[in-house]
Amino acid sequence: MKKYKPYLLLILVVIADIIVLFMNRDLGIRVAVNTGSHILQMLAVLPPIFILIGLLDVWVPREQFMRYMGEESKMIGVALSVLLGAAAAGPLYAAFPLAAIMIQKGVKFSNILISLGAWSTMKIPMFLFEITSLGSSFATTRWLVSLVGIIVMSVIINRLISDDDKQEIFARHKAG
Repeated sequence: MKKYKPYLLLILVVIADIIVLFMNRDLGIRVAVNTGSHILQMLAVLPPIFILIGLLDVWVPREQFMRYMGEESKMIGVALSVLLGAAAAGPLYAAFPLAAIMIQKGVKFSNILISLGAWSTMKIPMFLFEITSLGSSFATTRWLVSLVGIIVMSVIINRLISDDDKQEIFARHKAG
């Protein structure tokens, strides 16, 4: 059973799809098609992201990450975390492998949170679209409020999570 644990969610989704199919054939077919579509979308997005993250892992030494985004990085770490998240492409689930690499490279926990927050809400293409659709005043205000909110939340979360819990998270993702 232990070897199937990583696939448990996928197995549950397939079982749910089958149950829906037996309960309502038309709805079940639509659900199965949507499930397949989402799986194919993930399979199209993840390999290039894994390649880029692998290159980042190999090309950028741990010392560089620690120097610019580690515990002593201060505002430059925050700025690089925002830039890394805002400039990223792809859906949010693609940010978590990057977060794992950041953990392995010794990036400060709050900077990892900032990068994840920026990835989810501050993407540059989204900002440019908002400028053209909603106006620069609205887009800039939303972007700045998001920036402040992400930084405040990362500081709060960083303080709420104990050092032991952080060490456990970092230990789970140690390169090995």
